[in-house]
Amino acid sequence: MPPPASEVPDITDPVERLQADGASGRPAEAVPAPATTGTGAHRHAGSPGLAQRVLLLSLRPIGIFVASRLGTLMIAGAVAYAKQQPLSKSLIVWDSGWYLSIARSGYAHSVPATFGNPAQTNLGFFPLLPLLVRITHLVTGLSINRSGLVTTFAVGLVAAVAVWWLVRDVYGDSAADRGTALVFFSPGAFVLSLVYTEGATIALVAFALLALRHRRWLAAGLLAGVATAADPVATAAVVPCAIAAYQAIRLRGEWRALLAPLLAPLGIGTFFLYLWFYTGSPLEWFNAQRHGWQGGSYFWGVPGSLMTVVRDGVAYPNATVKTLSAVVAIPLVVLFLRARPPATWIGYSLTVLGFGILSPIIGITPRLILRGFPLLAVAGARLRRPWFEALLGLSALCLAALAVLAMGSPGFTP
Repeated sequence: MPPPASEVPDITDPVERLQADGASGRPAEAVPAPATTGTGAHRHAGSPGLAQRVLLLSLRPIGIFVASRLGTLMIAGAVAYAKQQPLSKSLIVWDSGWYLSIARSGYAHSVPATFGNPAQTNLGFFPLLPLLVRITHLVTGLSINRSGLVTTFAVGLVAAVAVWWLVRDVYGDSAADRGTALVFFSPGAFVLSLVYTEGATIALVAFALLALRHRRWLAAGLLAGVATAADPVATAAVVPCAIAAYQAIRLRGEWRALLAPLLAPLGIGTFFLYLWFYTGSPLEWFNAQRHGWQGGSYFWGVPGSLMTVVRDGVAYPNATVKTLSAVVAIPLVVLFLRARPPATWIGYSLTVLGFGILSPIIGITPRLILRGFPLLAVAGARLRRPWFEALLGLSALCLAALAVLAMGSPGFTP
């Protein structure tokens, strides 16, 4: 019986991890470090075979991601045909417009002094994705809308590769295929085809978790720091950095590990400093959210959705989907914890769910579970094949249903 992931010896050098046997689904075992002098060092430095193998292995998550996007694109095309509208209009919906408005003309200067829809402003959205869209626009000459779609596809592709290598590092090749498939065919994964932040968040956090596992403290801190500029939920990346630093200091006296948690809030800190300079308040994002979207009592998102379903049945898609997501999250968390993944994964995933529970309106949603991707990745990696195949099929059907609702109905908000 393989040891739990939390007890697998850390392999600091990624080359060693790649050389270990990952195809069996067992955690990879350490091998002797490559030579640092002589002909062995020369072969290692060149590493044409290693680079080729990394590329070939990365084709596996790329194929998974492309397959999931083709399915979503077919749904978007069907919705566009049914509504007699351009395909792009099916993909640029809901929050996509807010991100594109920032990329096009920057942030608003203030939050309107009212509440509800009239108070909504792009100050309620984080800057990383609009910045990437703007860069794509300047480099390619594409319109802002098309640049948004190209950017989100590209970062989603990187996210798939990042998740695959992260899962492989613990569970092996085949398990990485299953885990990555379950993440990118999960019900909330349709947003990876919209101009949304999930692709950037997952890519950066997955690489940060991988860097933490290999004790690359500076890289982990910088990756997490950039992630916290992508999405408020991505600030959960600070938690695994703190956990890894605590473990490194307690077990090895490795004080350099503090680089990771110290750098992790860099993105959100920079954003709030910018808002302070630009609007006069470092808390303007909070003001925008409270005025435009997140009014009401904290911790009301989950019970509020449940009460709506109890009172009105399935009449309101948002409440129904949130309630079902909360129900599904319970066995998912149980399976996740029983698999004993690395403590950094646990800290990140549970913090993500905690943000949903804290929210006045969000609760547990398919998008939130997608951002807590280790939950899905570990389930895919650890389930027996018949259970995995059944879950993957059901998940893909739910993805299709939610995509139709989000792209074709005003009654469901992703």
